[in-house]
Amino acid sequence: MDINLSEAKWQFWIDRGGTFTDIVALPPDGNIITDKLLSENPDVYNDAAIEGIRRIIASNGAESPETAQPFLIKMGTTVATNALLERKGDPTLLVITEGFADALRIGYQYRPELFSLQIKLPDMLYCSVLEVSERLTADGDVLKPIHEAEVKQGLQKAFDQGINSVAIVFMHGYRYAAHEQKVAELAQQIGFEQISTSHQVSPLMKLVSRGDTTVVDAYLSPILRRYVNQVADELKNINPADNRLQFMQSSGGLTEAHRFAGKDAILSGPAGGVVGMVETATAAGFEKLIGFDMGGTSTDVCHYAGEFERAFETEVAGVRMRAPMMRIHTVAAGGGSILQFDGSRYRVGPESAGAKPGPASYGNNGPLTVTDCNVMLGKIQHDYFPKVFGPDANQPLDVEVVQQKFEQLALQIEQATGKRQSKQQIAAGFLSIAIENMANAIKQISVQRGYDVVEYTLCCFGGAGGQHACLVADSLAIKSIFLH
Repeated sequence: MDINLSEAKWQFWIDRGGTFTDIVALPPDGNIITDKLLSENPDVYNDAAIEGIRRIIASNGAESPETAQPFLIKMGTTVATNALLERKGDPTLLVITEGFADALRIGYQYRPELFSLQIKLPDMLYCSVLEVSERLTADGDVLKPIHEAEVKQGLQKAFDQGINSVAIVFMHGYRYAAHEQKVAELAQQIGFEQISTSHQVSPLMKLVSRGDTTVVDAYLSPILRRYVNQVADELKNINPADNRLQFMQSSGGLTEAHRFAGKDAILSGPAGGVVGMVETATAAGFEKLIGFDMGGTSTDVCHYAGEFERAFETEVAGVRMRAPMMRIHTVAAGGGSILQFDGSRYRVGPESAGAKPGPASYGNNGPLTVTDCNVMLGKIQHDYFPKVFGPDANQPLDVEVVQQKFEQLALQIEQATGKRQSKQQIAAGFLSIAIENMANAIKQISVQRGYDVVEYTLCCFGGAGGQHACLVADSLAIKSIFLH
């Protein structure tokens, strides 16, 4: 049901990051209100976006739900991005034409590092493959018909193993969809919760890119659907009116909640930040921009020189896909990236502490992270950091725990290397690694593409991890990119 925007007395813009959720609200009186919450705090609330809406409404003495007008809610979320970066999507079955089980693994045989002696292939998103004895010609003639009994038996076996998501990709299926539709019907009969067919997800030529995109959709859509349903259901408890809930897509446009799919959600959060960055910077007279958003789980960078840059075939976190999206480069280095010492070297990420338990400074017995490095070095002042921690979500950062854990790490490093370092030296060492990763990300979308970044302005955008961005923007590694 379409809602007249003039009837929406409350409007909300929400950025749901991996660590923090930021909310901007426009109430009927026209005074803008903001709030920040941990994205995951199950002891206090079920969903950060809904809790933020509830708190803002309650603090402004809004009318009772029975008389409330429809809400207009526009949300960007990194739920899909973080699930992809950390490989936490739903177990997925790939159903493909017989003889092509390894087609997506082989891919296009790119060699991005020509002189590397050890080629590390990314993990495939699907956990099992079912080859189907079927084949259509490029003209749609049937070379091999489908044996439904065999297909159903294979689907049932995967379903019994706990796989509830299936990606169906057949040769020439982009144009002749009869076989994909038949297998989809069988999967639906068995009870698969998510069924992604290539002729619907990516109806274009090329088996590999079409298959990759279909697998991404099957892998991430269940997570998105659960999150969207959770938000919609809890929203009804606040306001039973016919609210309008929209989500930002990777392309930079909005879509209705029920149309929000995995393949279009990879850059949902950052895409909105890019649009906002460009509008704000151009209004201030800046025309050439390098966008930088260090969040809790990842860091996103982008380039702008007069027009939005979009890509139709791209790779995110080692996963190829074909879908329209903003040209944004994402690396798994954020405030929540976990610090690790393997006995000989420092490592930062790609694993993230998220919002629960979060960094050690959040007081939930979490691991040391990049955020804790900044706390240890005094770059984050706990007195000025949002007090959203503890059992009542009103406590400051726990600096004492950070110091204790860095002291323990210092002892571990000394035992392994025989070299004693101060807590500050260790924190600075880990932080320099994270910063170098971010600086390399900026180089990849700028100088490696031939742009003279001296002419550009570095713009920090985003909300969830924005408190970290200002801390690294003046670092030597990043600053060196913008200096001769």
